[in-house]
Amino acid sequence: MLMQVDDRVAVITVNDPDRRNAVTFEMSAALRRAVEQAQADPEVHAVIVTGAGKAFCAGADLSALGEATAEGLRTIYDGFLAVADCTLPTIAAVNGPAVGAGLNLALAADVRIAGPRALFDARFQKLGIHPGGGATWMLQRAVGPQAARAALLFGMSFDADAAVRHGLALSVADDPVAAARDLAAGPAQAPREVVLATKASMRATANPGVVDTDQHRIAVDTEIGPQAASIESPEFARRLATARRR
Repeated sequence: MLMQVDDRVAVITVNDPDRRNAVTFEMSAALRRAVEQAQADPEVHAVIVTGAGKAFCAGADLSALGEATAEGLRTIYDGFLAVADCTLPTIAAVNGPAVGAGLNLALAADVRIAGPRALFDARFQKLGIHPGGGATWMLQRAVGPQAARAALLFGMSFDADAAVRHGLALSVADDPVAAARDLAAGPAQAPREVVLATKASMRATANPGVVDTDQHRIAVDTEIGPQAASIESPEFARRLATARRR
C-alpha cells in the first residue's frame, strides 16, 4: 500500500499490480491503516483511492476467499469498510477493472471517477457466491434498484460510459487520479472542520433518522450468512479448483 499527501489530499494506491491488486487479508489491513493514518492527519482534507498498474482491484484473492469463514469474510471487507466509514471526503479513481470486492471498494467512496478502461463488475454470481460487504445496499444506493438487480441477479457490468449513464461514476477521465485531485481541491481549500461536518450532515440526512454507515452495517450483517454458506458449497469449491488450475 502506498500513500502520498500533497496539497491536503492523500492518495492511497493499492500496490500489487502482479495480482491485479486483489484483496488479501494483508492488503485489507494495510488499506485500513492507510485510511486511518490519513484521517488522523489534520493536514489531510480528502482521500483518493486508486490501483497500481492496469487494474483498480480484481476482487478478493480466491485462495483467501475459499478459506474464509464468516469472520474471515469480515477481515476481507475491513479495508473497503474503512473507506466507507472514513469521515473525510473520499474519491475512487477507478483506473481499470473493479471486480467483486474491488467494486465494493469503489462503491465505498463518496465519488467515483472512471478511467477509459474502467469496468465495474459485481461478478459474485459468476463465481457462484452470494454478494457480501454490503454490496446489495451500496449498489442499489448508487444506481437504483433496477440497474443494481441487473448487475447482481443478471450479471450486467458497466464500462466507463455506462457507469456515468447509470450514476455509478461521476465522470470519465483519461487520468482519473488527476481528475480526482482536481475535484479534491474543493475540500482541500475549505476549513477541515467544515468539510468533516458537511459529510457528517449528509450521512445523517440521506435518510433522516438513520445514519448511512448504520445502514451499511445492517447490509453487511444481512449478507454475511448467505455469503459464508455459498463459499462452503460444493459448487464454489468446484469453481475455485477450476480457477486455480488456470
